[in-house]
Amino acid sequence: MAILITGGTGLIGRALITHMPQHEWIVLTRQGEAARHEVFRHLTAVSLRFIRDLSELADNEDISAIVNLAGEPIADKRWSHEQKQRIVDSRIRTTNELITLIERLQQKPDVLVSGSAVGYYGRQGANPVTEQEQNCYDEFSHHLCAMWEAAALKANDYGVRVCLLRTGIVLSADGGALAKMLPPFKFGLGGPMASGNQYMPWIHIDDMVDAIQYLLRESRLHGPFNLCAPNPVTNRAFSRALAKSLHRPCLFPMPEFMLRLLFGEMADLLIYGQRCIPEKLRDAGFIFNYERVNDALNAINGTK
Repeated sequence: MAILITGGTGLIGRALITHMPQHEWIVLTRQGEAARHEVFRHLTAVSLRFIRDLSELADNEDISAIVNLAGEPIADKRWSHEQKQRIVDSRIRTTNELITLIERLQQKPDVLVSGSAVGYYGRQGANPVTEQEQNCYDEFSHHLCAMWEAAALKANDYGVRVCLLRTGIVLSADGGALAKMLPPFKFGLGGPMASGNQYMPWIHIDDMVDAIQYLLRESRLHGPFNLCAPNPVTNRAFSRALAKSLHRPCLFPMPEFMLRLLFGEMADLLIYGQRCIPEKLRDAGFIFNYERVNDALNAINGTK
């Protein structure tokens, strides 16, 4: 089937396309055709079509599914007012444009799988959080995800099944959050952040890709899904597991005041957390390859 993807050149998008070579892919990217050589040069056998704008797609395009992952990185820069607006606009604008595309397509796609994050819940402490949680903390991450999800759910009006990916920290050897954590830990300078008691919902990139494929395939599934492993851990436990996988000590904590000094309001992402549980995926029969953070980190770092 033909799948339209936004954010296809990012960490999750690249992995998804790589693991689904049997499908035809339409990749929306500002790079256009240049992405074939700069990002996907290793995928010579995959059917890839690159577009810069959704207006390049005709009304009679045969698109079976849409995967919407595009958005300004949330943790790359301090959260000035302007940066927060860019983060919001990049997600809502692209999603609204996808809804406009769906409206004009003669044959509607079967499903829209659209990004979100566990930040939807805001800070939640140590209480287990499932997709049924309604008591969300009033902060930027919640408002961002709520607006993004609301925009995607408009596809329901056209008979399109919508699945929302409330994603945790994606662990991969190819980039993402782990790439930023690794350098100090490799030099033996890593440690927990702030209190270390905040929970970190995480997911191995292989399980992330498998879960998206599962949601694309299972027509009975819809709504929000926590894309995180069944066993979230505290930041302290994660730090110790990462250090152990690298055969390094875990001795140097990063105090909260330093995080505030370095990152401003964005430090909230590091200081607070959510003990998210993938209840809907688990109840649907999805099986995780990596349920324990030690196994995930050992696999990524090639250690035991």
